[in-house]
Amino acid sequence: MSATHINSYYAATANDPTRYPKLEGTIKADVCVVGGGFSGVSTALSLAERGYAVALVEARRIGWGASGRNGGQMIAGISGEHRIESQLGADGRRLLADIRYLGHDIIERRVETHQIRCDLKHGWGEVAARPRHMDLLRAYVDERRAEGDGDPLELVEPEAMEQVIGSNAYHGAYVDRRSGHLHPLNLCLGEARAAAGLGVRIFEESPVVSVTGGASPVVVTEEGRVEASSVVLAGYLDPSFQTGRLNGLLFPTGSYIVASEPLAEDMAREIIPGDLAIADSNVVLDYFRLSADRRLLFGGRCNYSNRDPADIRETLRPRMVEVFPQLKDVALDFAWGGKIDIVLTRVPAIGRREPNVYYMQGYCGHGVNATHIAGEIVADAISGTMERLDLFEKIRHIRLPVGQFLGNQMLALGMLYYRLRDLL
Repeated sequence: MSATHINSYYAATANDPTRYPKLEGTIKADVCVVGGGFSGVSTALSLAERGYAVALVEARRIGWGASGRNGGQMIAGISGEHRIESQLGADGRRLLADIRYLGHDIIERRVETHQIRCDLKHGWGEVAARPRHMDLLRAYVDERRAEGDGDPLELVEPEAMEQVIGSNAYHGAYVDRRSGHLHPLNLCLGEARAAAGLGVRIFEESPVVSVTGGASPVVVTEEGRVEASSVVLAGYLDPSFQTGRLNGLLFPTGSYIVASEPLAEDMAREIIPGDLAIADSNVVLDYFRLSADRRLLFGGRCNYSNRDPADIRETLRPRMVEVFPQLKDVALDFAWGGKIDIVLTRVPAIGRREPNVYYMQGYCGHGVNATHIAGEIVADAISGTMERLDLFEKIRHIRLPVGQFLGNQMLALGMLYYRLRDLL
């Protein structure tokens, strides 16, 4: 099992070389967190800030998975908001308003408090991939404004799109000045360093073999064990742990990114004048932004069948050039991929597998903000404040009564329909 980060732009520009030991022998903690991505690290830090003794075990490296590979887009809210509203009504609307920028607030506070160097910038936009999509974007902004929550939002009509993007591929946009983008791996590493500074015991290269709940939960790794009062299963779990309320819920999906060579300043200003992070309005979407050293990071082409493309560069280059023809001769210095967790309702799964075994997963591509929201909700619950967790546990999720392989094939067929609809 590889314990090194994959070859990506983020790994090449990581600014914290800290390594944490393997777990060996038996230790005790108030809470054991399983997983060293945003979900686990953020939860551990939230609990440490409240005075809990926390142990965190990670199978590979801190930030090894999606948290260290993603598009770095800090987007307001969570996925599946319409499901939450339809199922929970007024309680759901209040919940969404309450948590919409909660992850942003947590990230911004930690970046300042712990001096985390992660290239945090504000400004994010959703661009209309089809003329009819602009009507949906207008309706969303109008709804937010009617709720008194629309101050950070700006509508950009088609004739003003040169303010947002140097491309003719889109038909309007809305911009959220409160959202933004960052270097995700450096954020995750910085939060881990902050957690360790508050006493969290972090262990890398410590794959979990079993988790036992009950009155005295125990997390067993290959060479050690943690005895705790509570356990948090944070982020993607091996299918062997997807039991009980998690059975048939989660489907890992491939997503891919390329990073160009550094662009000249005038070219960078031409393609994304306001240095926004951008995602398009398709279901199977593209997303892109500029890095701190003016590379274009261009991602998308989700693969729901779990078959990775033979050549990520040549898979993404045609679409990148379609959006930005002026980049047709630009070299692509990095190409990488990874898995994001999809749940069919698109609502993150946050709850309890047992009374003192918590879980959080299934962010559906909104992980930067949503992981920090989930970590705070679970930390609140462990501390005795259950209201938000109770609401998430009321969400009725769709589960497929088949194995993960067949489930992914069914999901792939469903997403092919949406891809064809996007194209038409």
